Amino acid sequence: MALSEKLYTLRKKSGLSQEQLAEQLSVSRQAISKWESGQSVPESDKLIVISNYFKVSLDYLLKEDDEEQNSSEKVETTLQTSDKTKWLLGIISCIGGVICLIVWGLISILNPEASTHLSESSMIHIDGNGIFLIFCIVAIVVGAVLLLKNTKKK
Repeated sequence: MALSEKLYTLRKKSGLSQEQLAEQLSVSRQAISKWESGQSVPESDKLIVISNYFKVSLDYLLKEDDEEQNSSEKVETTLQTSDKTKWLLGIISCIGGVICLIVWGLISILNPEASTHLSESSMIHIDGNGIFLIFCIVAIVVGAVLLLKNTKKK
């Protein structure tokens, strides 16, 4: 969007006529008309006044939107990719933890000797197969936290 279009849009959003804006900026209505039609460009001191009046940066007024839009699209794409990665890691972690719990349960039921052997080989003795159980629960909690953080942003 060119400067002329931005001035027109800002004025319309503010609900001002060309005359009202001209009065606020201490210029003629014809000057506003020429700026908005692209026939002329405001001098630098008037650009500063316009910037302050509409509370926008000079960069916004003077730069074409293509550059701004491209950089904001890049940032948005990067954030979306990061969010998708966190979401995917959360899903994998939760599913992995649940699968481990199921496997642990099946081993405990179908082959109690292997379960006992696993708990005896551990240096840290927690009742039964506690280490494996704790690992599974931690995986599920970490996955859930990643998923919840990702959903709160949206």
